[in-house]
Amino acid sequence: MKPKYKIPEQELQHIKKILIIQYKPFGDILLNTGYLPSLREKFPDAQLDYLIQSPYVTLLEDNPNIDNLVLMKKKKKKTISYLLERFRIMRLVRKRKYDLLIDQLRGTGSAQITLYSGAKYRLGWFQKRWNWVYNYKLKRDNFRYYACAKFDLLKPLGIEEVPHNTYYKIKNESIRKINNWLIDIGLKNNKFVVFSPGTPVLAKQWDLDNFAELGDLIMQNTEFKVVLLWGPGEKKDVEYIKENMKEKPVIAIPTTFNEAGALLKETNVYISNDGGINHLAVAMETPTVTIFGPKTNPKKWTAWHKKIHTYIRDWDFTLTEYYKDRDNTFRITPEMVFDKFKELLNIL
Repeated sequence: MKPKYKIPEQELQHIKKILIIQYKPFGDILLNTGYLPSLREKFPDAQLDYLIQSPYVTLLEDNPNIDNLVLMKKKKKKTISYLLERFRIMRLVRKRKYDLLIDQLRGTGSAQITLYSGAKYRLGWFQKRWNWVYNYKLKRDNFRYYACAKFDLLKPLGIEEVPHNTYYKIKNESIRKINNWLIDIGLKNNKFVVFSPGTPVLAKQWDLDNFAELGDLIMQNTEFKVVLLWGPGEKKDVEYIKENMKEKPVIAIPTTFNEAGALLKETNVYISNDGGINHLAVAMETPTVTIFGPKTNPKKWTAWHKKIHTYIRDWDFTLTEYYKDRDNTFRITPEMVFDKFKELLNIL
């Protein structure tokens, strides 16, 4: 059967309940916020809900374009509790009788929820196993920033990409906490760069000794200080970097995701591996330099279309070579990143 590409305008007028599905992970959920104002403008009177796993609620709980969050508990896969929670969500979604489902996740679980939903209009990306579930399918562009590419799935609704930014609301209490800390350590109203060297994916983690050398280059050759941001399980990484720097950086206080956002709003430049905090920095409109290993595509995972966001990657360094030597320098030297940093300062 020939695939459909556009829902007739007269039918769009009857859509009153919409569910977006992308319940994980942090960065991917945040990237969905860019198109939400356009979706709300198209359907100003519709109920706009979002299916999300409970650990990530902070990303969307204060979003002005969402009416309800449908909460899915995060359970360990291949367990009875996982299956029971999946069945509960499928029944709940079907009971709510959505007219339109937008599946941005493109996975087995989200496809099953879409299939059982009973929704008349089901939008999803082309994929190997579940194409038949969706009556409006599009190919995903892997060479555009993912927040931009997500607009493509809305084309059947007559929505095209517009200039936008991702959105995340920083709470007043987070702002107060970070401001008080910056005052205490003498960094408020001073120039500083934030490093975030930790990641759960080893093939994304640039060598910690390189981070230490980069920190020295910045502090010895510019007026910027260096702050090391860390998350759960990452403090040993920033302590290692501090111990191996000649110029001593500041290790950030423990932060929640929201407090990390408040810190990024105060910083001049953010330098990191590819990861969720990088997307948070983009939402805060903080200039970024992102260091990519061979595992991910910077054209998809950094906002390179905006001048204040730049990246560095050795395209000749492959995953095969990485796994052969476990070379976490990614063939990227501290001097190369420092040059990118100086280029960014010239733009700013």
